[in-house]
Amino acid sequence: MSDARPDELPPLSALETATLDWHQDDTGQEVPNSTAFGDVYFSRHDGRAETEHVFVQGNDLPQRLADWTAPRPFVIGETGFGTGLNMLCAWDCFERHAPVTARLHLISTERYPLRQADLARALASWPNFAAKARCLIEQWPAPVAGVHRLWLDERVTLDLHFGDSTTCLSHLDGRIDAWFLDGFAPAKNADMWHPSLFEQMAHKSRPGATFATFTCAGIVKRGLKAAGFDWHKRPGYGRKREMLAGAIETPPRDPAHDATPWYEPPRSRTPRHVVVIGAGLAGTTVAHALARRGVEVTLLDRQTPGAGASGNRQGALYIKLAAETNLQSRCYLAGLMFSRRWLSVLDPERTLWNDCGVLQLALDEKERRRQQRFLANHSLPPEIVKGVDAVMASELAGTPLTHGGLDYPQAGWVRPDALCERLATAPGVTWRQATVMALSRDRDGWQIALADGKSLTAEHVVVATAWQASRFAELSWLPCQPVRGQVSWLSLPAGAPGLQRVVCAGGYVPPPCGGILSFGATFNPNDTDDTSRQADHDTNLVELERTLPDYMAALRQVGADLDAEHLQGRSAIRAASPDKTPYAGPVPDAHAWHEDYAVLAKDATRVPITHGRYHHGLWVSAAHGSRGLTSAPLCAEVIASRLCDEPMPLERALVDHLNPGRRLLRDIIRGHGS
Repeated sequence: MSDARPDELPPLSALETATLDWHQDDTGQEVPNSTAFGDVYFSRHDGRAETEHVFVQGNDLPQRLADWTAPRPFVIGETGFGTGLNMLCAWDCFERHAPVTARLHLISTERYPLRQADLARALASWPNFAAKARCLIEQWPAPVAGVHRLWLDERVTLDLHFGDSTTCLSHLDGRIDAWFLDGFAPAKNADMWHPSLFEQMAHKSRPGATFATFTCAGIVKRGLKAAGFDWHKRPGYGRKREMLAGAIETPPRDPAHDATPWYEPPRSRTPRHVVVIGAGLAGTTVAHALARRGVEVTLLDRQTPGAGASGNRQGALYIKLAAETNLQSRCYLAGLMFSRRWLSVLDPERTLWNDCGVLQLALDEKERRRQQRFLANHSLPPEIVKGVDAVMASELAGTPLTHGGLDYPQAGWVRPDALCERLATAPGVTWRQATVMALSRDRDGWQIALADGKSLTAEHVVVATAWQASRFAELSWLPCQPVRGQVSWLSLPAGAPGLQRVVCAGGYVPPPCGGILSFGATFNPNDTDDTSRQADHDTNLVELERTLPDYMAALRQVGADLDAEHLQGRSAIRAASPDKTPYAGPVPDAHAWHEDYAVLAKDATRVPITHGRYHHGLWVSAAHGSRGLTSAPLCAEVIASRLCDEPMPLERALVDHLNPGRRLLRDIIRGHGS
């Protein structure tokens, strides 16, 4: 009841990529043609000029962008990304006309994404866009159904929604200012130009949203009119005599809001100042995401950045997907793909990370069967995950292995301690070492009481203190289990062999970094003692021997000291939620929810019309467990996007799944608490 069912989203799978042939346009440039639809991606006469005429001028973008002063971004939605030419033209228009304080958010759907090589070939025809095209091509995602957020520029964000346009828009959590209604011609792709597409456009529009399209087909005019858009004809481009443009003044209410009214987000305007409590991965990624949007951030922690559970020398950037598709797996897969793109832009030199890949070994029959079920249920692209036997796994890892498993080529390892330090010192972030004692709200906003007797005031506060988040009164109901973990460090002698992949089984071991082999970690729920233990080094060594026996033998041959008494390491306390999904979003008013939704305890099918009540201006990012490198950056985008009135980086059902209120609803339905 509290979460959308997984089958409400399209299957988690690879998409069929576009099949192309190529022709020359009137100027001698290459034009891609879809062999499936028998239509070109842009005009053979002059593709860029057509885009400028139909979509840029058709939506009056130069003037609208020049006049844009709102703190939120201007949002353009597109049906049919194709080669990305329309979006590059919009980005160029934004740079030429918008004020320097403005931001642009691009959203585009695509059912048949181009292969990366074809995308590069198509955009090579526009040398003036070379730098912009390179940003797009380098971050081009694998053809996996879902939302893929790309950080194109400090002020420009692109969300690619891979899948059927109507379906993608039905799951969009965001609203549009201007539409590029594109796609192959209605006569050649009638499935896209369907009344339900226009209905979804209307639901996702802001008041006064405009549209433009190259076609004047009757099905398009009738569909737009029925959905509430006014349209008029304008002169077309090239051989097309006419085109359509128009607007919708009063969009209809989106019915998606009515299914889960408790998750209806609190309305917010972009804040001037936010305090983030906690300088681990959860807190520093939120601070960085907000600062990138021009928000002043004060980052507080009683220790230095990354000193807690985020302070390891190396951490695995990995996921373990469920054999059967669920919302948690969808969130983590989206997080893995986003983290990799985010890191590639943040640190292109790879000083903080390495996408060497991760092998998830199946050391027993139970895990082998689980992995086989996973592969049978998910037709994901091999660049995301594939099954490998022991021979291939050995070749990938660079050491003999006795078992196969799953290979994640785009995963790897990160230096979380150094990453937290980098993010905490980003422009716009003010780091301050302080212990927060309590929170309270008055007419001026949130008052943050510090241990030294001083206090801070902020419009919004984000709590990112892992298992200690529930010590604040407003979060006392939030289940957040402490889990102690210890990693071990082994100094390698000269000539010691390395690894080519992160190898995971009961624990994990990344390739050595700086002559140090890191491995672990232990798992001790409800243990909050962070002192290192000799017994845990023993445990980590046993697990390393079980996972990599031949590698351990090779280390002994070169004289590596494998005595647990000589190992170094560190222990820290992670945090986990009962369902192992992080919390990321606004903090509900627990007492109000128990009042407003008490009827659910009697009949979970009776959906009240009351919107969820939240503690205004209070947010949380916590319970990232051992996979914070995968989940924290995307969860930071979820919080920053909501705070700044932007489209969300995930489908609505996944944003709802991250909402901490899911635990309240579960308790209410089961009749627990009050």
